Amino acid sequence: MAMIKIMEIGTDSREEALNLVWKTFRQYEAPDYSAEGVETFYQSAIANEAYLKSIQIYGAYDGDTLLGVIATRNGGNHIALFFVDGAHHRQGIGKALFQTVVENSASDEITVNSSPYAVEVYHRLGFADTAPEQITGGMRYTPMIYRKR
Repeated sequence: MAMIKIMEIGTDSREEALNLVWKTFRQYEAPDYSAEGVETFYQSAIANEAYLKSIQIYGAYDGDTLLGVIATRNGGNHIALFFVDGAHHRQGIGKALFQTVVENSASDEITVNSSPYAVEVYHRLGFADTAPEQITGGMRYTPMIYRKR
């Protein structure tokens, strides 16, 4: 893995992060969603200014190139967005992003509503399912929790 730098993304760099999220979502997650679910994701996570103001976004950079993002809400206690560009999967970037969240969360527990595509990724990071898969607004997800040791 190249020398990856994790940094908080401010509003001035948010568009690049959202472009990566949307591109990666369409490639890896949208195929598991109905048209309603894809539209719900776009309207609630990409095009919702109030939502975007409520999250803290970190980016993984190789030089000036953004490779992945993770965003939290509720003081770092809930993962709201977590996407690594497909060309950089399985290189430790997601793990480094997640470790940043763990280090910056004041809570002993971190929750996520995992897409079907990411369930195994979250399991590898130490998350456990808290309920079976659910569907809201066409979006499929499994509620999960990570407990710090």
